[in-house]
Amino acid sequence: MMRRLRAFGRFWWDFVVGDDWRVAVGVVAALALTGLLTANGANVWWLMPVAVVLTLFASLRRAVSARRAG
Repeated sequence: MMRRLRAFGRFWWDFVVGDDWRVAVGVVAALALTGLLTANGANVWWLMPVAVVLTLFASLRRAVSARRAG
């Protein structure tokens, strides 16, 4: 039973975090900020698309610079 539970946990960790933990942290932070601002009455529908684009850009930049260095 514990082996299955660990495998299930590893699957979700790999699915959510994947190759770059920074992307997962960025998305969680953007979701939290969007929720916080929306709860206070702000109209921030645009925040998530901007956060996704910025997170993707940062991830691609890291990957390209790592490839050039290696």
